[in-house]
Amino acid sequence: MTPLERRRHAFVVLLTLGTGVLDAVGFLHLGGAFSSVMTGNMVLLGISAASAAMGQVLVVGGSIVAYIVGVVCGAHLAGTAQRTDGVWHRRVTLALAVEAVLLVALAICWLTVGAGGTPVMHHLMLGLSALALGIQSSAIQRFGVAGLSSTYLTGTLTSVVAGFTAGRPASRQIPGVLLLCALIVGAGFGYAVSTFVAPLAPVLFLSPIAVVIVAASLTSWKEESPSPDGGALNR
Repeated sequence: MTPLERRRHAFVVLLTLGTGVLDAVGFLHLGGAFSSVMTGNMVLLGISAASAAMGQVLVVGGSIVAYIVGVVCGAHLAGTAQRTDGVWHRRVTLALAVEAVLLVALAICWLTVGAGGTPVMHHLMLGLSALALGIQSSAIQRFGVAGLSSTYLTGTLTSVVAGFTAGRPASRQIPGVLLLCALIVGAGFGYAVSTFVAPLAPVLFLSPIAVVIVAASLTSWKEESPSPDGGALNR
């Protein structure tokens, strides 16, 4: 990786930290569904439908729909990867800014009702979280870098394990390991803070994206061109 590519990856790691927080908050306090792990939600949807738990079907199904809507919105905001993109495209920052607005709305709801609100309010908050992370997922796809994601990381885990098994250099596995660790750490902090000091939870999921938006806006991404192994398109 070039220095700018490493900076981009650091930003994605920060975003993944926030993803872990939101997934923990959603699963523990907002209805028992995930904000970004749609594979897990689809399993929960199947189980809920088979057990005739229609209330849970609506909760999990609503999260999936909200995430899909977010992906569509994010795709329109961020666009698709182009060979001339460079390391970071300004439309990615635009998409993240829209996500941040949704997370501010979520923070206001959380500070208003917290974990003690009505089920309807919880479902609305879960939908906001899933919508926001759907946008984020599409925004990261604009980079066109294989394996770079801040939301769905099963492929990252598979790639890291397969890489170590195949004897690939450890340096090539570190980026994936950092993403996985960020998700786990974020979930851990999300559980602890939302359970024991609930008013501080918005700080956890707002801080990473705020830092990324500000830092990305202040970075001159045109100082170097993409490298063959990690630029605008990873072939």
